[in-house]
Amino acid sequence: MAACNGTKVTEFLLLGLSDKKSNQLFLFVLFLLMYIFTLSGNGLIVVATWIAPQLHTPMYFFLSNLSFVDMGFTSVTVPKMLDIILSVRKTISVPGCITQLSFFITFASAECFLLTIMAFDRYVAICNPLRYTTVMHRRVCLLLVAVSWLFATTHSVLHSVLTSRLLFCSSNQIHHFFCDMTPLLKLSTSDTSTNELVIFVEGPFSVVVPFMVVLVSYYCIITAILKIHSDKGRVKIFSTCSSHLTVVVLFYGTAIFTYFRPSSAYSLDHDRVVTLMYTVIAPMLNPLIYSLRNSEMKNAFRKVLRLLHC
Repeated sequence: MAACNGTKVTEFLLLGLSDKKSNQLFLFVLFLLMYIFTLSGNGLIVVATWIAPQLHTPMYFFLSNLSFVDMGFTSVTVPKMLDIILSVRKTISVPGCITQLSFFITFASAECFLLTIMAFDRYVAICNPLRYTTVMHRRVCLLLVAVSWLFATTHSVLHSVLTSRLLFCSSNQIHHFFCDMTPLLKLSTSDTSTNELVIFVEGPFSVVVPFMVVLVSYYCIITAILKIHSDKGRVKIFSTCSSHLTVVVLFYGTAIFTYFRPSSAYSLDHDRVVTLMYTVIAPMLNPLIYSLRNSEMKNAFRKVLRLLHC
């Protein structure tokens, strides 16, 4: 590793979303409300799936895990973003930055794997309904979630260790609202070719392959739905997976656009907006997406709210 020609960076300056002071209070209130809504909505799903017997199924078990991941995912970035919006000293230490990156990658990877598992669950339920209880029994569900967390943690450790070995000299300004991989690679004064190689070689196994499994699952699901002669039957079956499909498009679409393209195409302003989509907006919308057309979830929500009221 080459030595620094200038001053070695010990902390980073997070520039956030906007440089205009007139926007700071508005952004703080906006993202604070979004954060509260995200925690409340996803927390309600976790509690509802725990106390409502009708939600003790594999589909809702995976949904509760996804909600837990969304709560952690947004908690990694938003509290620090709120802090730098109001703080005069908008800094984060290098170890703190690497730690934030590590947890961010862990939750992002876990979300990828959980969305894939949920797609497989819908495939089995729709395309092989007679074998559903045999294939998706409790032990298999627990194993799938455990393996997801194992892969997510391994993925995170690999990239965190590689990033921690980089040198940062003189410049310490990160044009982002949290410590993301791409801004750190752009800021480093050492050779980042190994990091970029790992992203493009190992990345497909943690993002692209799961996404392909999702696509194959939905191809089979759509094929099965088209074979149904009743329009009412088609709508009823498609409604059971439309919520998940919406979340998949939101999350994978923005994540792939952000990370899997040449570094020459990197744009600070565009990437901050796109990153907001899957780190803040998608986790906030997920409870709405999964509950608006789901009568079982609505009834469970009412039960939870009655218990809280009592």
